[in-house]
Amino acid sequence: MTTPVKLYVYDLSNGMARQLSRQLTGRQIDGIWHTSVVVFNNEIFYGQGISITQPGKSHHGTPMQILDMGETAIDEATFTAWLSELRNHYTADKYHLLEFNCNSFTNDCVGFLTGASIPDFIKDLPTDFLSTPFGQSLRPTIDAMYRRPTANAAPVPAPSAPGQPPQAVDQQTAAAIIQAVQAMAASRGNMPNGGASVTPQQPNPIAGPIHIITNNPSFQSFLRTHKAAVAFFTSQTCPPCRMIEPVFESLAEERGFRSDRDGAGFAKIDLGVGTANQVAGQYGVRATPTFIFFLNGQKVDELKGADAAELRSQINLLLFQAYPPHPHTKLSLPSIQALSLNPILFTQVPAIDTVLTKLSGFIDSASWPTSVTQSQSEVKRVLVSSVSTYLKGRFAPPVGAAKANLPSATATLLQSWSHVTKTLVTALPIECLFPLVDMWRVALQDPAVGVWLAAFPAQDPINIFFPNAISAVQQPSKQSRNYVLTVLRLLSNGFSSPVSAKWLLTGAVRERLTQVVVPSLLHEDAAIRTAAASLAFNCAAYFQKARTEAVRTGKRWSAESEGEDMGDWQVEIASAVVEAIDRERENEEVVHRLAASLAFLIRLSPVHDVQLVPLLEVLQAKQVLKSKLAKGTGWTADGGIAKQDIRKLVGEISDKLCP
Repeated sequence: MTTPVKLYVYDLSNGMARQLSRQLTGRQIDGIWHTSVVVFNNEIFYGQGISITQPGKSHHGTPMQILDMGETAIDEATFTAWLSELRNHYTADKYHLLEFNCNSFTNDCVGFLTGASIPDFIKDLPTDFLSTPFGQSLRPTIDAMYRRPTANAAPVPAPSAPGQPPQAVDQQTAAAIIQAVQAMAASRGNMPNGGASVTPQQPNPIAGPIHIITNNPSFQSFLRTHKAAVAFFTSQTCPPCRMIEPVFESLAEERGFRSDRDGAGFAKIDLGVGTANQVAGQYGVRATPTFIFFLNGQKVDELKGADAAELRSQINLLLFQAYPPHPHTKLSLPSIQALSLNPILFTQVPAIDTVLTKLSGFIDSASWPTSVTQSQSEVKRVLVSSVSTYLKGRFAPPVGAAKANLPSATATLLQSWSHVTKTLVTALPIECLFPLVDMWRVALQDPAVGVWLAAFPAQDPINIFFPNAISAVQQPSKQSRNYVLTVLRLLSNGFSSPVSAKWLLTGAVRERLTQVVVPSLLHEDAAIRTAAASLAFNCAAYFQKARTEAVRTGKRWSAESEGEDMGDWQVEIASAVVEAIDRERENEEVVHRLAASLAFLIRLSPVHDVQLVPLLEVLQAKQVLKSKLAKGTGWTADGGIAKQDIRKLVGEISDKLCP
């Protein structure tokens, strides 16, 4: 005789996840799922310990869905005995919203009863949430809910004050939702047919993302979802197990899989709980502690006994096999590593009054179009009364002025200046616009300007300047030379702020920047080529900095980490840089910046093998670089490039990074 097994599914957010998830996380999440198992006319779930009630009578109310999990041939007495064994395992103090929750329990129950698993959309919800940047930012808040307060604990954030950035308000909104969900999940409510009483306990710190396994279906599901896995077979009566367990927990925290880093899955199997002894028997485990290491679901090694050093060594080896490091991490690249990752900035501050006088002269002599809404006098008033005052106050302060008292640009100032900029780009010919661009170049050294650019892209001056710049580099002329040169320097200064740098390398802005920098690298004017090489360097250094930091911290880094279509973009920039190096036969400084750009584009690139190596072979990049080291078709001066640091850099790239 068999008995049906049902899965009751509830949404702990009461619909808020469906309404707000895309706004908060960028991904649609239809619910924060709580599940119960219904079998033998009882609803069983985990929160403040294991609770039992009549189906549909728990404090969670009416289920949103009732899913059929099949039928079980196990009798009620056997299931009740198994459930009693689990009570010491599924205790209130072990509950964690992301790592050990109601769905962990129901998955174990369903596995024991039917050999099946609960649906992936429920099991994978924590991983899906934590794979978003927003989820990662809330991880500390969630973890804090399940840790004892400590002397150094950070205080709970206060409610948002008026005027806070939207991101801060969103994060506090989400944190409030999660706190409500946690309260609902942990609550026992009124149980008409409640199970054994459970005294709420103060949560213990969660040492790491350890999966508690009590049956074979759960273990097989664990292996399927982890490329690298470590299984710890233990028992409550084993003193060496108690000795090694803190080490295992520490390694799980240190080397466990996270949304932002590669790692192993860690599982603990207590042979005295549930049917865990069957899992042990399947893998020949007869003594505890035993550790078994899996790669892609297959056993690769085993360790018996409480040897902490060997356990760490085996885990490190497993992760090396599962996630081999980038081949460039094995190379000795002293010249490349000696390069600064700081952006090249054009920091010279001209005489503000002189620049303003020149621009005012252009405004006065222009034939003012009727299509613009601002008059010449209105434009000049904004420039003189607001913009000039700000630029002189911040970038040309009186001698002895305290740096801390330098003014930052306000949103009101930047909006009015941007409006004036749009008017002038419409009213003035391209040869008269470079003083205006130069004023913005200076202003971009103020971090407040970079933040404003990224926050209000519809009003930013860079997109106002782009169309003329793109046209000018496609059809170079003497009249547009100063404008193009100053725009390139403006774009380089955009990398003074991490916020504006990220904005410049995202979406449509990146496409327009590329349309300017690629032709400029091949421009006949040496000053324009130098400025373009500086901009290319800043773009490449931005990614190189993130890659080296990922290697240092163990953070996962892939093509997706660098952004949509960034592999194709890097191929385009690398192709232009190699061609520019090939054409440059006299200017060592330009070659220096171009070579550094190429090194940063190649080194540690996640698309190195697939996209960059074939490109470099086709372009004969190795030969192009070596041609700069001797007089000939690649260099006009005797002996090639003279400066030793540049020669070493060029040689290192050609010998070690180019196929």
